[in-house]
Amino acid sequence: MRIEELKTPAFLIDLPKLKANVQMMKARAQKNNVNLRPHVKTHKTAEIAKMQTAPEAPGITVSTLAEARFYQKSGFKDISYAFPITANKLSEAAELSASLNVFNILLDQPQTLSAVEEYGREHGIKFKVFLKVDCGYHRAGVDPSKPASVQLARQLAASDYIDFRGILTHAGHSYHCSNPAEIVEVARQERDVMAQFAEQLQNGGIACDTVSVGSTPTAMHAPDWQGVTEIRPGNYVFFDKFQADIGSCRPEQVAATVLTTVAAHYPAHNQMLIDAGALALSKDLGADHLGDEIVFGAVLNHPRLRLFSICQEHGLITSNDPIAFEKHPVGSLLQIIPNHSCLTAALFPKYHVVEEDQVVDEWTPMRGW
Repeated sequence: MRIEELKTPAFLIDLPKLKANVQMMKARAQKNNVNLRPHVKTHKTAEIAKMQTAPEAPGITVSTLAEARFYQKSGFKDISYAFPITANKLSEAAELSASLNVFNILLDQPQTLSAVEEYGREHGIKFKVFLKVDCGYHRAGVDPSKPASVQLARQLAASDYIDFRGILTHAGHSYHCSNPAEIVEVARQERDVMAQFAEQLQNGGIACDTVSVGSTPTAMHAPDWQGVTEIRPGNYVFFDKFQADIGSCRPEQVAATVLTTVAAHYPAHNQMLIDAGALALSKDLGADHLGDEIVFGAVLNHPRLRLFSICQEHGLITSNDPIAFEKHPVGSLLQIIPNHSCLTAALFPKYHVVEEDQVVDEWTPMRGW
């Protein structure tokens, strides 16, 4: 099938770009002697996860227990659930722990520690647990400068119902950066906070075997990972407009686009209507901290066109110049580079895998929580 035969809107994955991105991150991890445990929430497919892993590095990261169940059924045996566990999910986590070689959970609250210990005591289960650390993002995690954080780590390491795996963080504030130089500084902060906290724990007699960091921008620009043992980037398989805008990747590395059809022309308003709206692209504003005009995606190969408005099923494109409508006739196709490929991918029941103008495969992502 050719791309032009697809029903729109459609989610396209450029296979050569995807493969190049996957190999690039593997090479970065190998060069820096860190384990790569990719975050698979970006795509939620077995096909891409198999590309990202290898027999010597089989681990993956998930964001939901539904993802963990899906990947367990797909043959993956080493999974980290990178959201602080809650008590109402412990029974499911226990089932996953029993069916996998490794199933890591994480926490940052003393109350959660108590719930994990109580469940473990009642059911004879020992959970593998990471301590979530805040390295500067301030979304979740313990403050490594506080004595209470060391005490929580000590309790984890001493518990009869917990196998303390180490410490884990996510440098989400790298997404607030404006250029590669700023990302490098966040990457250094991420590395230093974690390496120093791990050293503090070790000096206090608390074994800390794994020091895990995450985020695609820092994984792309970290000068080194001295003191870190594991990285967990996810978005790098696709990248998106946001990553390109902040300098995390080059625009030509973006492997995911949304195919859309020009539905109407409105010359009086210098606008075109497309059939890709919020339910095909999400309403993610992208890197709005850069102060640029708000757009809901870039039009591939047409940088002067702007997707400035979206409703549920509608998108409106304009330009600061008069649109050459004859170049984009009603019924013609455009490709939109999404602001946030993870959210955009989650809106589609099927992915169309393409090479040049040919559809070479179709992948089905998992859904749910």
